[in-house]
Amino acid sequence: MTDRSIEPLHPVARELTPPAGGLRAYPPVERWEDWEEFDPVAWPQRVKRQYSLIPTICFNCEAGCGLLAYVDRQTLKIQKFEGNPMHPGSRGRNCAKGPATLNQVNDTERILYPLRRVGPRGGGKWERVTWDEVLDDIAARIRKALVEDRPKEIMYHLGRPGHELVYLQRVFHAWGIDGHNSHTNVCSASARAGYAFWHGMDRPSPDHANARFILLLSSHLETGHYFNPHAQRIMEAKSRGAKVAVLDSRLSNTASMADFWLAPWPGSESAILLAIARVLVNEKLYDRDFVRRWVNWEEYLREERPDLPVTFDAFDRALGELYASFTPEFAEAESGVAAATIVEVAREIGRAGSALATHVWRNTAAGNLGGWQVARALELIVVLMGAVGTPGGTAPSAWNKAIPAPPMMPPPGKVWSELLMPREYPLSFFEMSFLLPHFLKEGRGKLAMYFTRVYNPVWTNPDGMSWIEMLTDEAKVERHACLTPIWSETAWFADFVLPMGHASERHDLMSQETHAARWIGFRQPVLRVALEKQGKTFDLTWQAHEAAGLGQVWEEDEFWIELSWKIDPDGSLGIRKYFESPYRQGQKLRIEELYRWIFENSVPGLPAAAAKEQLTPLQYMRKYGAFLIEDQVYRTHENAPPAGDPGVEIDGKRHLGFPTPSRKLEFFSKTLKAWKWPEQAVPNYIRSHVHWSQLDRAKGEMVLLPTFRLPTLIHTRSGNAKWLYEISHTNPLWLHPEDAARVSVATGDLLKVSTRIGHFVDKVWVTESVRPGVVACSHHLGRWRLQENAGGERWSLENVAGNPLRNWDARGFIHRTVYDALQRPTHGYIGRSGLGEILTDRLIYGEGHPEAGRYLKGHLFRHYDGAGVAEMSSCDFKGNVIASGRQLSTLTPPTRQASPASGAASILPSITWPAAAPGRRSEKASGRWRKGIGMAP
Repeated sequence: MTDRSIEPLHPVARELTPPAGGLRAYPPVERWEDWEEFDPVAWPQRVKRQYSLIPTICFNCEAGCGLLAYVDRQTLKIQKFEGNPMHPGSRGRNCAKGPATLNQVNDTERILYPLRRVGPRGGGKWERVTWDEVLDDIAARIRKALVEDRPKEIMYHLGRPGHELVYLQRVFHAWGIDGHNSHTNVCSASARAGYAFWHGMDRPSPDHANARFILLLSSHLETGHYFNPHAQRIMEAKSRGAKVAVLDSRLSNTASMADFWLAPWPGSESAILLAIARVLVNEKLYDRDFVRRWVNWEEYLREERPDLPVTFDAFDRALGELYASFTPEFAEAESGVAAATIVEVAREIGRAGSALATHVWRNTAAGNLGGWQVARALELIVVLMGAVGTPGGTAPSAWNKAIPAPPMMPPPGKVWSELLMPREYPLSFFEMSFLLPHFLKEGRGKLAMYFTRVYNPVWTNPDGMSWIEMLTDEAKVERHACLTPIWSETAWFADFVLPMGHASERHDLMSQETHAARWIGFRQPVLRVALEKQGKTFDLTWQAHEAAGLGQVWEEDEFWIELSWKIDPDGSLGIRKYFESPYRQGQKLRIEELYRWIFENSVPGLPAAAAKEQLTPLQYMRKYGAFLIEDQVYRTHENAPPAGDPGVEIDGKRHLGFPTPSRKLEFFSKTLKAWKWPEQAVPNYIRSHVHWSQLDRAKGEMVLLPTFRLPTLIHTRSGNAKWLYEISHTNPLWLHPEDAARVSVATGDLLKVSTRIGHFVDKVWVTESVRPGVVACSHHLGRWRLQENAGGERWSLENVAGNPLRNWDARGFIHRTVYDALQRPTHGYIGRSGLGEILTDRLIYGEGHPEAGRYLKGHLFRHYDGAGVAEMSSCDFKGNVIASGRQLSTLTPPTRQASPASGAASILPSITWPAAAPGRRSEKASGRWRKGIGMAP
């Protein structure tokens, strides 16, 4: 702390004596076993608490960021979650979703025991059962289907993955089924396809930290994937002078921090990208030598331009001719983005050279007809700049990931389920999962056993009612087991609801392409680990959770092992052998043996690193939670091929190349041409189904943009994380002022949005942060009301300033707020129809009280509420609170009393404040009526 001016400390803290050695960003690893902190709840008393810091991995998006669970050594309760500084991807930092894991663990509505349906599906009646009863029922059904040669009737449908696919495929291969289904075709499949046609790998891995120019499509950082690892590295690049451009119809937080915000008409992004590519080619700003060496241009000329010689100069000419029509002016007409801006961005990219980091994931690729070509067009720019796998460039994902092999990987079964990959969609890049209810309705098959795992299609998929129809038909879905950490609309229609653990309650491995490196992270059940450190032993994780007071919450890894043994107890089906211990012949595989084998045999460098610390590889991963396998991973395609792999010859030398038919980057896809799509065999622009020419604005037709979410939300699991809902608790309709004027609405008004499959009603937010003609609404808030007697309607009356004066609901509860002349709340009341009301809040501001300290004018001085009174008695000149205190109230039992505010009787608790009771007054105000539909609690 030599330069104290840079420390973001509270003013009081600046006056404290600096600790020896200065402040630490994180607890040092050597003290994780016995870390000491003051209890924040006991403040101002300094009550010391001892914690064991146990690493795990966040489960609230796909980034796989590291967490440290602070486990109280005395109570064995998790106090909080913070970042793991030993994690190579997240480096000790987390977004809001990481610490909110504590809300999920302590959620009062979570499922703690396995439940079995009683009565009809969707009836909402359940009974508690044992795990053995669950396993016996499910195993008998699966065994019967396998013995009767009905393997296609077993399906596992995945929402949020824990493991990589290989670990799940190990189970399904052992069973001999083609049963893995996913949500990916309503998520990222289109973007993945665009990338895979280029280089055989289905995701980008931008090296943001070293980039000179960063080009992001859609609100990538706010759609949740890699938000924290990417955001911190983008900030590093920005601090070194990198420029950022964002193509997004919405002014996302990311776009608001960019150097260029290009707000295109949804679906027109490819036109912009190909116009940029045209500028790079025409102005000779691209890397000709890289394209000559690594692109399959010879194949393109032979197949598509036989009139030209097979020379690179001829290809350069053909490239210019191919994209001649994609002028900046054409792109402007299609997208609404100014031609001059497109040219400026293209030249900035040209100046960045090979340090060009790009990314597209969902949004425009997922939400538009032909969206897969957006990824193809974006990667064309990367390839033209020679920015593939370079420092500051964009690598294929697989080069920056590690997927350690499990023991005894079974061969795949010789079976193909057309419920997953139907013949009429030969180029579908992932399972056509959203069509499953329709396939079953058409009689293409049935399901004897259907698993859903952290997947909520009833809410998430666009035709949720079709899923309800499917899930309630026991002839189509004979048994449905929902593996989930929380209640969901889909769990409501299950036969078994099986509680599976959150981030701190399960084992699995994570590795993601967060930057130019390869790492693995180890998710582990921290309370089991804490108990085992005390010498306790458990056969299964649910037993440890039961001992820790977490009910019988389990984890999938052990569930699949136990289920597989139940399916094939004597080994006659050839399944059991894949779930036997590699260390104890013929014995059941234990969870610690699975990871012991993986860490000893499949993670390069880990055994040696563990040995240096006199630890086994498993002990090392339990201690640190992550391991960096390789850093500074660049130009992997230029490596020599392994033995037996011919690779690809470039300028007389053999290289590894890419996993494509040509082993090069495929500008021209012979695969697409062979499958009767020759016009799309090169990067192209496909007009979206919501192209502006297809809409009649005069009739009120607009584009609905629902393919985004905020970085603080977790699909449909947000409602079980209180802190996240406190940050993001509204999802208004984003509406441009031009459109608001056309339909005569203002911010806060209700608007009905109708589509071909239904409608919804939401409040309007009038903003220039969305382009005209587009209405945007996030889809990650709220819950369905599945029972008529739960939830209900709510109404509000607002004053002329738009502040709520009175809110009431169908159950008769009334909330009333009083404001001063500056529209600051001063009084809050709660009551019930016919029973009067009581004062619950009183707020006093500095200029209105003689005891208020200096600089408190305009600031809150005292707040009386049900807990007592909080006083902010002093501020500095910036308005920072430097002295505050709280006195607790005395709460008396509920009594029938007269409310001074209304004179009516009230059956509510009365509050005695430690200071003089605040005065009461009423307010009359003009206002307008609002009615909104409430959501179930």
